[in-house]
Amino acid sequence: MRSLIVAIALVAALLGRSDGAQAFDESKYPDWKGQWRRAEAGPPRYDPSKPLREQQAPLTEEYRAIYAASIADQLAGGQGNDPTYTCLAPGMPRIMNVYDPLEIVITPETTYFLIQHIHDSRRIFTDGRNFPEEVEPLFAGYSIGKWIDSDGDGRYDTLEVETRNMRGPRAFDGLGLPLHRDNQTVIKERIYAEKADPNMIINEITTIDNALTRPWTATKKYRRVSTEQPVWPEAACAEGNVHVEIGGQNYFLSADGFLMPARKDQAPPSLKYFDQSQR
Repeated sequence: MRSLIVAIALVAALLGRSDGAQAFDESKYPDWKGQWRRAEAGPPRYDPSKPLREQQAPLTEEYRAIYAASIADQLAGGQGNDPTYTCLAPGMPRIMNVYDPLEIVITPETTYFLIQHIHDSRRIFTDGRNFPEEVEPLFAGYSIGKWIDSDGDGRYDTLEVETRNMRGPRAFDGLGLPLHRDNQTVIKERIYAEKADPNMIINEITTIDNALTRPWTATKKYRRVSTEQPVWPEAACAEGNVHVEIGGQNYFLSADGFLMPARKDQAPPSLKYFDQSQR
């Protein structure tokens, strides 16, 4: 009898708890299930409305020179200002170029953007917290979001996000369009589905960065794949990656496993720690 009384009391306590915890009402949130891909054709880029080589980023004079040097280095066989060739994470805002398929998982306290490409997944905290005073910087940054019912129909339809606390090196795209070395980037997003097409998500993204003369806003679109059981590819960047960085220089591994230059007339790396008498 005592065990029964204790069990009843425990159930009553759980049902009547007053700590604010409530069951997750999925009907209050948008239906963003499934697989999403970039809607725009062509290579991934920050502003999909413009070609990759004509992004018209409002760079400062210093960072225009850095970008020009990156382009010149790539034309000469190097990797320029793009740090991802060694499998470093792209970081924000480049994550939202969505190189691989995107899955969105909504929970009461956190919304997850899951992407396989080089650690591109994000956690967006929607539990009302503030930015922490001290936290280890991440390539993806620290994201705090807020769900909005923009049309007053009792259902959230828009996710507003602010991301801070990023680490580098990072670039906007594969051409090495640069972000400032100080990593003081702030990114603001307004994410919602089109009213006329719930299978299209819009991301109005604004980057505030000291490499820019003003905030830079672009509109990205992601289309839901029309299949009930999408295929989720695995992305393992290190698998088959032939790039090797030594002393800040990029080299290649040849098909037979030997180190080779990436540029014409490139000097070999230092053999300082090898016994060269055995050559």
